[in-house]
Amino acid sequence: MEQGRKPKITTLDELFGITESGAEYVQEIPISEISDFPDHPFKVRQDEAMLNMTESIRENGVHQPAIVRPMPDGGYQMLSGHRRKVACMAIGKTTIPAVVREMSDDEAVICMVEANHQRENILPSERAFSYKMQLDAMKRQAGRPKNNSAQVGLNFRGKQSRDILAEQVGESKNQIQRYIRLTELVEPLLQMVDDKKIAFNPAVELSYLPLELQTELLSVIEANECTPSLSQAQRMKQAAQDGKLDRNGMEFVMAEEKPQQNNITIKSDKLSKYFPKEATPREKEEMILKALDYYCKVQERKRQERQFER
Repeated sequence: MEQGRKPKITTLDELFGITESGAEYVQEIPISEISDFPDHPFKVRQDEAMLNMTESIRENGVHQPAIVRPMPDGGYQMLSGHRRKVACMAIGKTTIPAVVREMSDDEAVICMVEANHQRENILPSERAFSYKMQLDAMKRQAGRPKNNSAQVGLNFRGKQSRDILAEQVGESKNQIQRYIRLTELVEPLLQMVDDKKIAFNPAVELSYLPLELQTELLSVIEANECTPSLSQAQRMKQAAQDGKLDRNGMEFVMAEEKPQQNNITIKSDKLSKYFPKEATPREKEEMILKALDYYCKVQERKRQERQFER
């Protein structure tokens, strides 16, 4: 090959490194023949990223093929490519390039979760249900050594499924279990976690409340127009475990004033142009306070001048 000359790629198979002798190849499959994965935990959101994907597919086509598996009754099931499928449908495409893989139900779950974990922005609820689905599938496979895939083969070398999952996703075992706890929340509370109205740590504590108390808590949150802090959630969890939590108890805990966070943080790179390089943090603080004092005096003088003009 001449120096500097790029190899010519003529097919999607070549692009994705799939040879003629391989068991897989990329093919165009009618979208109407592909069903969504049941209980798919990853949402297809009509956000900016989705709009960008749709426009990219409109202009350049689908670069990364979907992954599907054939179903016994005909047709295919989507494992990876739900967003690409929706984008294709939005611009009127009737087919999507895809790789067809024969997989068991548990292998399909693991493939679906691992593929979707490549997304940049994953909601807490998506992590919660996907971790639970994958861990359950890995545990089932660990109980069937004959059908065990290489993906979870380490299960039989002394490691538990949760250890392997922790290594794969880069989370601690405890953090994975904390995410899975979120699946015990009633849907409205879980939505509040996704919307960042309830912080992650308080949400984990609230997941230990019985479902009827969680539903009661929703109305208390609405009435008080605030959500529980970590300490408040911990107190309600303990009271529920002691059999002493009711609506009155929730109202009492939620009525407590939360400590106010009055700290203000300004990144040093935004302030550096206003100070000499040798200025210490204390000197910078004094200069900022003097500048604010001067600014307030100027504003007061302007206010007095406006009153005088009237």
